[in-house]
Amino acid sequence: MEKAKVYFTDFRTHAEHPLTEKLQRLIRAAGIGQIDMNGKFVAIKMHFGELGNLAYLRPNYAKAVADVVKENGGRPFLTDCNTLYPGSRKNALEHLDCANINGFNTITTGCQIIIGDGLRGMDEATVPVPNGEYCKEAYIGQAIMDADIFISLTHFKGHEMTGFGGTIKNIGMGCGSRAGKMHQHNQGKPHVEQELCRACRRCAKECGSDAISYESGKAWIDQTLCKGCGRCIGACAFDAIHNDNANANDILGCKMAEYTAAVVTGRPCFHISLITDVSPNCDCHGENDAPILPDLGMLCSFDPVALDQACVDLCQAAEPMPNSQLSDNLARAGAEHHHDHFKDSNPNVSWKETLEHAEKLGIGSREYELVTLR
Repeated sequence: MEKAKVYFTDFRTHAEHPLTEKLQRLIRAAGIGQIDMNGKFVAIKMHFGELGNLAYLRPNYAKAVADVVKENGGRPFLTDCNTLYPGSRKNALEHLDCANINGFNTITTGCQIIIGDGLRGMDEATVPVPNGEYCKEAYIGQAIMDADIFISLTHFKGHEMTGFGGTIKNIGMGCGSRAGKMHQHNQGKPHVEQELCRACRRCAKECGSDAISYESGKAWIDQTLCKGCGRCIGACAFDAIHNDNANANDILGCKMAEYTAAVVTGRPCFHISLITDVSPNCDCHGENDAPILPDLGMLCSFDPVALDQACVDLCQAAEPMPNSQLSDNLARAGAEHHHDHFKDSNPNVSWKETLEHAEKLGIGSREYELVTLR
């Protein structure tokens, strides 16, 4: 079988040739024009960034992609689904306000913005999962499933539960309605090792369920309120919070792969990923810590699994950034080195299972050929 092609270019550029133009040349070279877009609705799935976070992709990149879609006769719109936790993107009105504040509007992006699962996060399509082991059906934002063509535009970064946030996470978790996100997150719930808790209250600040209290002076998680999203695990700087289910992160990754299969199966798709501002945690955070890795480049492919694998390989070959969460962890006395930048940054994560399961589902291959453009 022929290996999947992943197209790559770095962030070097010259006068009169902006990076947005370089991105357009990259996706054209990869064959995006082979898709028949004439008169068709094209969903461009991306993350608009939580308020306070500055690591999300700039709207200029979205416009570059939307302009190429329009050149090919397509009718693009940007989309994302509402969040499970009550941040600044928990319903369509606040989500659109957040997007606008972060620079995403019809002028800056050249297309409309539609929140995929509607006003309250309840507008969803129930989609069969081909060969699903953990999910027989997925709950996907209706507007995303209504589109004729699907394009993912991903900010590749670290993540406190899944190791990295790449194409599969952008699609699988990001396209899930609120019920879909709950469906993926409900495998396990965390608990607090009270002797390690410093009562800093950072976990409670991150909790979107009001499930954490300090009645005894230490953090305690009410399991009846907890949604199992795991944000508290990433928030704790003292490794005091763990998941009761040791396989929860593995299963979360597999569920994301299955939700991705539900989204991409049966229609033309194309995928773009930018390794820039590689923050240690998700863009859903209301802040972004210093990048753990340098800006490495822009990549694209028709194969979402190959694209994520190529991004991982580039990141693992890169030197950690000084004065970052990753470099601090590596320098800590007695720290266990996993020789894996994502696990060394967030030791509780699992990520390989996601790609293995996605490949098993048949939505792509981890074997790829990297085609470099200058």
